[in-house]
Amino acid sequence: MAFVRVLTVALLAAVAQGSSQDSSMNPIRKVVTLLQAMQKKVTAEGEKEKDLYDKFMCYCKTGGSDLSTSISSAETKVPAVGAEITASEEKLEQSKADLKNAQVDRSAAEASMAEAKALREKEAAAYAGEKAEFDTNIAALTKAVAALEKGMAGAFLQTPEAAVLSRV
Repeated sequence: MAFVRVLTVALLAAVAQGSSQDSSMNPIRKVVTLLQAMQKKVTAEGEKEKDLYDKFMCYCKTGGSDLSTSISSAETKVPAVGAEITASEEKLEQSKADLKNAQVDRSAAEASMAEAKALREKEAAAYAGEKAEFDTNIAALTKAVAALEKGMAGAFLQTPEAAVLSRV
């Protein structure tokens, strides 16, 4: 069956080629020449197809083993990757909880700092008031001592002790 196809194609090619060649050739010679050209062409195409087939078969043989190796290694890694995912999710949840605790602690610390600042400001205001009062009292005492020192210049003789001394 394949031979008949090849022969038919060869004859058609011979007729086409024969019209381009010299018309003085024998018609049988033309057919033989066409068949020979067709045979070379079919042989070359067969070689190309055989090479492609060999490459494909080599790929099928080695590709299958490569794929099975890849699948088995991937199946081996599945539990490890699953464990890594679980660990990462747990770590993420722990990090979220730590972040929430840190935010709560920060808010508490800020509130505590604000309370302490208000207390310090209140104490500073009370200190400033007391200091002003003490400064005023010290100034008044200083003036009183100065006035007493001025007024006491001859006053020793007017004291009861001085009267005792003057009787003696």
